[in-house]
Amino acid sequence: MSAPIRTAVIGYGFAGRIFHSPFIAAVLGLDLAAIVQRKGDNAAADYPHAKILRSAEEAFADPTIDLIVVATPNESHYTLAHAALKAGKHVVIDKPFTATSEEALTLINMAQQQGRVLAPFHNRRFDSDFLTVKKLVGKGTLGRIAQFISHYDRYRPVQRTGTWKEASGTCNGLLFDLGPHLVDQALALFGTPKFITASVRSARDVTAIDDAFDIMLDFVLPGGRGLRYECSSTMIAAEPAPRFRIHGTHGSFLKYGLDPQEAALLAGKRPPQIDSPTPWLPEPESAWGTLALAPDPADPSRINHTKLPSEIGDYRRFYVSVRDAIFDTAPLAIPVADAFRTVKLLELALESSREKRTLPVDLSGVN
Repeated sequence: MSAPIRTAVIGYGFAGRIFHSPFIAAVLGLDLAAIVQRKGDNAAADYPHAKILRSAEEAFADPTIDLIVVATPNESHYTLAHAALKAGKHVVIDKPFTATSEEALTLINMAQQQGRVLAPFHNRRFDSDFLTVKKLVGKGTLGRIAQFISHYDRYRPVQRTGTWKEASGTCNGLLFDLGPHLVDQALALFGTPKFITASVRSARDVTAIDDAFDIMLDFVLPGGRGLRYECSSTMIAAEPAPRFRIHGTHGSFLKYGLDPQEAALLAGKRPPQIDSPTPWLPEPESAWGTLALAPDPADPSRINHTKLPSEIGDYRRFYVSVRDAIFDTAPLAIPVADAFRTVKLLELALESSREKRTLPVDLSGVN
């Protein structure tokens, strides 16, 4: 393998501390060389070998830095990524990729012109539950899928103070926080939808952001039959809905709970090195989803219920893909064009919600 890719993480808040630094440090071929933390010293305590910088400009100006990871508040993503590309760096951008599809297209074109890797951090493609349903759909176990329901619920009925995530802004709010994951997963499973219908709203008594949304994406499958993908999120779900509920002609699949990686990281665990025999991070059998299959669809009174073992989720795989793309040994696992398509769908969701109507979907503009 070539010399390690020297990587700088910009931002050591929740994203930089939980979702980026641990996985960069765990991937052979990547070197967590620098962390930009404007205030505080916890990054230095967590990663004593990394150089601690106090400004993004220091990382851009360092000729030894190969890869910049933008893990800052949403509204700064475009500006920082643009500056990093201009400095000749490869770039990873946390979700949302940008505030607008126009900004996304500008960065994509710039990366192509510079010959740099530009990667959207759509890490939830490497969730245990999503990998499980992706395999399930791919094998055709449920027959033809007619309805796919995906929820990402939280319970935060009181607006938090002192956080940019709860401040008004062009791309703050729940739609641009969790919407990228849910919409990107639809694109990964089924491609481009034909229509979108959405409701983006504020559900709490006091809030400065949109804190609930429902998005319906209508797909046309080979053969002309329709599939409806429904994704929702809210901050007032004290009892969360199933993470996935999928209905097909041969049966259904029901899955509760979230991938265990985030909870493990918040509890202080770190992923082992990618070449370590120690697994990261199998889901306990108690959290497996349930398959309900009809041995004979002509006899709907007989349904067999079985637990489906979960695939192992692993965010290290995202950074393995970035590494391999920079080394030019494999394409990105998540094409940057999907970042543009995801942001475009979020824009259409806002438009559909404002106009209270179903809109046709056109995701042309990038390959």
